[in-house]
Amino acid sequence: MDRGIECEGYEVRLRWGCGIASRGQFTGADKPLRESVPPRPRGRRRDWSRERKRGAGQGLNPSSSEILGSEDATQSRMTAVSDPGALPESIRSDRDELLFTEFLTTGINVLHSTTVSENLLQPRLPALCKESSALYDICLTFQLSLTSTQTTQFLEYFDRSLREFRTELAQSTRLSDGTFTAGLLLCSIGLVHGMSWTMHIEGMYNILRSTDFAPLPEWNTLRPFRIHLLEVLGVMDIPCLTVGRQIGSFGIWRRICQSLRPRVGVEPVTGLPRSFMDLLAGIGIDTSEQSFWDWPAEPGNFLQCYLWEAYRLAGILYLRQIERKTPTSSGPQTLPTWRQQNSCPIDSNMLVARVLANVDALRLGCAERPDEDSFIQNSSLFPLVIVGKEVHIMRQNSQWQEVIRRCTLELHRDGIIFEILEEMWQDGQKTPDIDERARARGVEVGIL
Repeated sequence: MDRGIECEGYEVRLRWGCGIASRGQFTGADKPLRESVPPRPRGRRRDWSRERKRGAGQGLNPSSSEILGSEDATQSRMTAVSDPGALPESIRSDRDELLFTEFLTTGINVLHSTTVSENLLQPRLPALCKESSALYDICLTFQLSLTSTQTTQFLEYFDRSLREFRTELAQSTRLSDGTFTAGLLLCSIGLVHGMSWTMHIEGMYNILRSTDFAPLPEWNTLRPFRIHLLEVLGVMDIPCLTVGRQIGSFGIWRRICQSLRPRVGVEPVTGLPRSFMDLLAGIGIDTSEQSFWDWPAEPGNFLQCYLWEAYRLAGILYLRQIERKTPTSSGPQTLPTWRQQNSCPIDSNMLVARVLANVDALRLGCAERPDEDSFIQNSSLFPLVIVGKEVHIMRQNSQWQEVIRRCTLELHRDGIIFEILEEMWQDGQKTPDIDERARARGVEVGIL
């Protein structure tokens, strides 16, 4: 007081950031290694205890999703983290096991757009969690995030998950399936809720390029689950599937994934044919409007056909959107492949209408036939965001705005991406674009 400095108070203090070492025990370190960690101040356990007592005094009812574990459980977790030899099973409380069961039965379904029988992760997850303690904690964190990312419990679990994953990554010379899965699931938390996540892609890629990618493997020499993990990494790295991307793409899908297996079948996270994923990965390089029109598609049910047609038309719109942002030079020039005119031009208004018609038909079809393809709607975010970026068209058609709002109600996504779209519709400005607006908010959102 004598120095005129205001007291910070005694609330729990959590620092947030997106640097390589911005949270938990690595706060202030310049790299995620234990020897780089500055001395940790005492009193953190006291802070958590005081927070729990304050919640008890307000009459909060304890549950697996609302309060922290007991002080002894918290202390045992902290001890286990500091002791690399501790077994994960020795620190799993009943509350943690309940959260894990909830994730295994319900939360995991947010992560894919195909049927349960095609989910490669679910049957392997318990064994993978024995291989990676970070993966177990990240599963709990993901399940908590489906309720809220603003609770004290989520922040504690997220802090611990991030710390353990960085420790595992720093100690890895080759990514085990468990640590690889942990990193992808940590990215999923970020891309769903707008938290920075592409730096984890970079960390995993830096290890993989010296092991799995040196030399490039033949598709028939890798286990199916390993190929699946590499494909998920490649999907997350495709530039057009992220809004507000903070770290550039590494071209993983084109450089690695396209050589891993024949270009047939459906990629389970997106629910899209692999041949179509090749087109998305080639946007800005060699994919043109004509490429989308010429895409032959694959056999599928009606719901899949609705989704794939919405993506095909949204891909054409996306090409036009990036072309509008690309400066044109005067004089004769040779256009790159992706900018060459297609043989069957169509008005953008018609494209928007057809995208929304297919997405709305998908929504109605899922409601009428809930058991046919239960999770395919998880993949409808990309076409909705792309048509929402057509600000001039959307402002002229308020009923189309309502279609987007209606279709997004059933998506398990943070609403920030649609807040940005609503902001663009209200001010009627195409600039700053959606990526610049997202970066201004400090968010990084996956639209896959």
